[in-house]
Amino acid sequence: MPTALITGASTGIGQATALRLAKAGWTVLAGVRDVDAGERLAAEAPAGRVQPLILDVTDFQQIKEAAGRVSELGGGGESSPGRLDALVNNAGIGFGGPLELIHPDDLRKQFDVNVLGQIAVTQALLPALRAAHGRIVFLSSIGGRVAMAFTAPYAASKHAIEAIGDALRVELATSNVQVALVEPGSVATPIWDKSREAGRQLTVPPSLRKEYGHVPAAMDKTLQDTAKRGVPADHVAQTIERALGARRMKSRYVIGRDARAMMIARRLLPDHVFDRVARRALGV
Repeated sequence: MPTALITGASTGIGQATALRLAKAGWTVLAGVRDVDAGERLAAEAPAGRVQPLILDVTDFQQIKEAAGRVSELGGGGESSPGRLDALVNNAGIGFGGPLELIHPDDLRKQFDVNVLGQIAVTQALLPALRAAHGRIVFLSSIGGRVAMAFTAPYAASKHAIEAIGDALRVELATSNVQVALVEPGSVATPIWDKSREAGRQLTVPPSLRKEYGHVPAAMDKTLQDTAKRGVPADHVAQTIERALGARRMKSRYVIGRDARAMMIARRLLPDHVFDRVARRALGV
C-alpha cells in the first residue's frame, strides 16, 4: 500500500487530502500541530489509515522525527531512509495588508513557514522519496502566478514555491521523483476567517490614513466574498489524489474558475490595465 506524508493536515486542504487518500487505501502520515487535531483526524478516517504526527515545519527536530517515522513505517533500519510514495507540502499561513505596514517579523514568519519549512521537510524526506520513485506536491496558489495588492507577503512566498517546484522538477528527474505545483484560486477553508481576524487587527497610523484608511474595510469585504465563492477543500484534495495516481503528473494544476480567469486576464491585459481592473475589484 502506498504511503504519503501531508503537512498542515489539521484543517482545510491538508485534512481533506488526508481523508481522501486514506479512503483510497493509502497510509497517511498526517502532520498536525497538536494531539487533539490528530486524534480527530484519525477518528474520521478508516481504521489505521491515518497516523498523526506532531509536525511544525519550522521545527527541525520535529522534521527529523517525521523522517524517522517514515523510516520505521517503511521497514528501514537506522541506516535506511525507508520509502515514501508521496509528500504533500501543504502547511502554510498568510499575512496581508499594505506592504508598508507589514512588520518584518511577520514577513520572516511568512517565509519561514511557507518557503523554508517546505524546503526543510522536502530535504529531509528526499532519500525516502528517491527510494520509492515517489512524488512531491507543493500547494502553491494562483497568487503565486498573479500577485494582487495587499497580499504581497503571501503572494511572494507562493512565487518562491513556484520557483522551487520548477527547479526541483528538473533536478530530481534523474531520481525518478516527480514534482507538481497545485495552484488553487479561492478555496473554502478556515484560512479566510484567520485572515479576516488578522485584517481587523491592522492598525493604520494617522500619518497614512489618507493612503490606507479605507484598506481594512476593503480587505475584509474582499476576504468575505472570496470565502463565499471558494470551492470545497475536497475539490483540491481530489485533484491531488488524481495527480498522485497519474502515470505522469502535470507540472501544474490550476483549480477554480476564478484562478483560470485571473490567469487569462493577466496574460491578455497590459500591466496598467490589469492594475486598474484589480483596484476596481478590490474597491480601492
